[in-house]
Amino acid sequence: MSCRTPVHTDSVPVMSENFDRLVAVMARLRDPNDGCPWDVEQDFRSIAPCTIEEAYEVADAIERGDMGDLKSELGDLLLQIVFHARMAQEVGDFNIEQVVEGITEKMIRRHPHVFGDKMIRDADAQIAAWEDQKSEERAARAQAENRRASVLDDVAIGLPALTRALKLQKRVARVGFDWANAQQVIDKLREGIAELEQELAAHAKPADRTCLSDEVGDLLFTCVNIARQLDIDPEAALRGGNAKFESRFRQLENDIAATGTVPQDLSLGALEAAWQVAKQKTG
Repeated sequence: MSCRTPVHTDSVPVMSENFDRLVAVMARLRDPNDGCPWDVEQDFRSIAPCTIEEAYEVADAIERGDMGDLKSELGDLLLQIVFHARMAQEVGDFNIEQVVEGITEKMIRRHPHVFGDKMIRDADAQIAAWEDQKSEERAARAQAENRRASVLDDVAIGLPALTRALKLQKRVARVGFDWANAQQVIDKLREGIAELEQELAAHAKPADRTCLSDEVGDLLFTCVNIARQLDIDPEAALRGGNAKFESRFRQLENDIAATGTVPQDLSLGALEAAWQVAKQKTG
């Protein structure tokens, strides 16, 4: 099937006037003579952290269910895409239209059950088909680059560590390198905790931070594996844990302030008692 299969879009223009205007605004901002000095000075590396931050702000708006903020944050993220494309155009690599064309063709190619005649039973089958398609693309890329393909190809290094751990584990699970169930991983977690305890016992004043870091890293990786076995997104779970902690600690601060004191004036035992009260109040 050709990836150039026509896509009906209910008469939506290929490139809207507003989008063209945004592209023109970015071109003006990057103008070396009449543009914004800050925008002109930026490059791919300097802008990358901003792109990541905007993506997180999109996720935050979704988490809070704030559709007004979501609309605004999606605009900020779109600007980042236009920014990167503009810089690429300036050095003759690609432009925003090629970016749009590329992702459009990729979506058509990866959805033959929608734009072709292939049948997909359900969402799980679609995920499997999607992964098979991506695997074929990775193999073709490796062949073009005259190297051996790996199941771990294209797992981006810049991902948040929890998310990257999850992706690495999912990739190797596809070739059978996996635990049978969550209980086996929990047993592995206990084993990792014991190893960390042994490392701590061996150093009354830990001098080898590398060993300790390795052991903690193994524990975190194993926790991600437990989450995966239970079909839980570790990033979302940790965000929930962060939110719960924040809510409880703010309650603790309020409770302590009502007595005319501050947390640092209390003993650890008194803080623990206040924490238990805060937990009961916040759930």
